[in-house]
Amino acid sequence: MPTNTGTTTQQPAPLAPPEGGDLVGLLVMGLFFALLLGLGVAFVRKKGRENRDALAAKLDKPTTSDGEPAQLTGGEPPLDVPVAAAREPVVARPAAAPTAPESREAYRRGLEKTRTGFFSRLTSLLAGKGELDPAITEEVETLLIQADVGVKTAGRLLQRIGDRLAKKDLTSADKVRQALKEEILAVVNLPAPNLETRKENPCVVMVVGVNGAGKTTTMGKLANRLKALGHGVVLGAGDTFRAAAVEQLKVWGDRAGCVTVEGKEGSDSASVLFEAVKRARDDGAAYMLGDTAGRLHTKVNLMEELKKVHRVLGKAFEGAPHEVLLVVDATMGQNAVAQAEQFNQDLALTGIVLTKLDGTAKGGVVIAICDQLKLPIRYVGVGEKLEDLRVFEPAEFVDALFLE
Repeated sequence: MPTNTGTTTQQPAPLAPPEGGDLVGLLVMGLFFALLLGLGVAFVRKKGRENRDALAAKLDKPTTSDGEPAQLTGGEPPLDVPVAAAREPVVARPAAAPTAPESREAYRRGLEKTRTGFFSRLTSLLAGKGELDPAITEEVETLLIQADVGVKTAGRLLQRIGDRLAKKDLTSADKVRQALKEEILAVVNLPAPNLETRKENPCVVMVVGVNGAGKTTTMGKLANRLKALGHGVVLGAGDTFRAAAVEQLKVWGDRAGCVTVEGKEGSDSASVLFEAVKRARDDGAAYMLGDTAGRLHTKVNLMEELKKVHRVLGKAFEGAPHEVLLVVDATMGQNAVAQAEQFNQDLALTGIVLTKLDGTAKGGVVIAICDQLKLPIRYVGVGEKLEDLRVFEPAEFVDALFLE
């Protein structure tokens, strides 16, 4: 029987060059995929244009509470105005701050949920009381905490009320109610400069906050207010990471007649805002409002990026940023206090813009922020319309809380 004396290894055959027909097939397939890619890019761009047009139409025709078209309060150049043309001064219609009755009504509407939640129960608690004893402060404290005033702030408020009860200074429900109103006003009435009359040229405003708080919308409404007062405004589209953030800000800028400085998607936010400050100085604009990417206050690396933006603004213009405004969502309640605390630690905030105040029963967070952080509330959002961004008026706010 024959035996194997070794193993024969089969060598792979060398690869043959593609035949002419195969090469043509590869070229056709490549062209096919290139065509598909081109169609996909065209579709994405078309949808982007449609979304921008839809957003522009929505902003162009805001509605009032009764569904009728509302009028914008600032300049309204058409969307197809070239940027070069936007450098020309826009003559804005005179429309300064709202009158006192309008301001009061806005706060009353915006605080309705908070008022009917906590303060109506407070009224019921005190109703019919004759002589009051210090024990009632425990029930009032519970109601304050439920309105998101917070444990610490509620405790401080009620300690002062309790001291006055113990001294027999407050002998009726009406006096307790008035005393609580006075104590809350003392907490929220913090001094703050009027942003709309600052003299820097330009006044550089850095706007920060977490995603979803309403930063970009707030910037658009603030730009509209400033333009209505006759100020030149440049918007810096520094939120280069969120999809459509730049497009959204451009629409707001077009509506208000502002130049919007932008970079490529994913570009460095600090460099975009550096160029925005330069543009504001070149154009003689009174304000540069700089958007930033939404940052979770618990993410250290993301907060470091914001600190870098802050430093770069200082290099672009000495003393900048002159204002660092944190936009927080009032519906977040006590989490808004935690956000403000961390942002303030890293960026030295100059004030808070509280949005969506009309959509929550947690309006007591205003009191908590002012008490715990000593940060003034600069603006509040009390509705969807352009004019529903209101300068915070402490006395009007407290009056609206205690409105019967």
